[in-house]
Amino acid sequence: MSASTNNTTAEDANAALERMHRSFDALKAEVAKKIIGQDEVIKMIIVCLLCRGHALLVGVPGLAKTLLIRTLADALDLEFNRIQFTPDLMPSDITGTEILEEDAQTGKRHFRFVHGPLFANVVLADEINRTPPKTQAALLEAMQERHITASGHTYELGSPFFVLATQNPIEQEGTYPLPEAQLDRFMLNLWLDYPSFEEEVDVVRTTTVAKEQQVNVAMSGQDLVEFQHFVRTIPVADNVIEYAVSLVGKTRPDREGTPEFISNYLSYGAGPRASQYLIMGAKALAALDGRLTPVASDVDEIAFPVLRHRIVTNFNADAEGITAIDMITRLLAEVSPV
Repeated sequence: MSASTNNTTAEDANAALERMHRSFDALKAEVAKKIIGQDEVIKMIIVCLLCRGHALLVGVPGLAKTLLIRTLADALDLEFNRIQFTPDLMPSDITGTEILEEDAQTGKRHFRFVHGPLFANVVLADEINRTPPKTQAALLEAMQERHITASGHTYELGSPFFVLATQNPIEQEGTYPLPEAQLDRFMLNLWLDYPSFEEEVDVVRTTTVAKEQQVNVAMSGQDLVEFQHFVRTIPVADNVIEYAVSLVGKTRPDREGTPEFISNYLSYGAGPRASQYLIMGAKALAALDGRLTPVASDVDEIAFPVLRHRIVTNFNADAEGITAIDMITRLLAEVSPV
């Protein structure tokens, strides 16, 4: 009985893995109709979707951040909203507010809650650092709790629910940078770079003609929710978990076992949420690669976007031009899998 049950479970897992693999191949093909290049960023956003996480996207204007997220939402048949963050944006502008209405027949007045743009499956928070901390906090609370509270009532957000926030790394005047504690709410920090010459030629060629490519639905929102659940069921070997926790632990300065260069150049290291996201991301990468369990190299692959916004360099690092990426690169070279 036990052997039969194990075989059935293995067959079910392999079938789910194959279905997921086909679905995400179709999703990437649909996204490629509108987005040229940025393969690694697209892959990491898909990983984030599978892990029920949120992503912070950093890049100069004009790199198709909005188009990428809208195309993903279309290919997944999900509701998409874009919020342009500005200095005068209030929390109720994104969460919604109660309005007083009068019944035309009875003359009675009552309050009705009007949903804000957060009530969507995919929300693009454009230039999140341009709005004051009060509005940032309202967004980040919704990201964490997946509901909002107004006038004592709780309103659940949709499922799946995914926030992608963008920041412009160039213009910092008049901005409100996210504190480290709030940055920690984002699973991944993704950097978009300029396209290569060949990619930019393709971009110009395909976007300056009359006919646009139509994006078809590659999978449903319900499929995505099922895949999210499947990723959580993927088993992970203890040595991979221990490696991820060890990697995160060694980012914390002035602790036993921390490398000397970490204590010299970092003010703060990553918290336990980083360890959780390393393992969840490794699970998703393994599944996308057709494997039923992650290995240490999956942890290494997801380490940069998980850790780069969770470690804080100090004055010594700034003076010597040492970045968070430099620190993670050196840490991965020095820390061996358990």
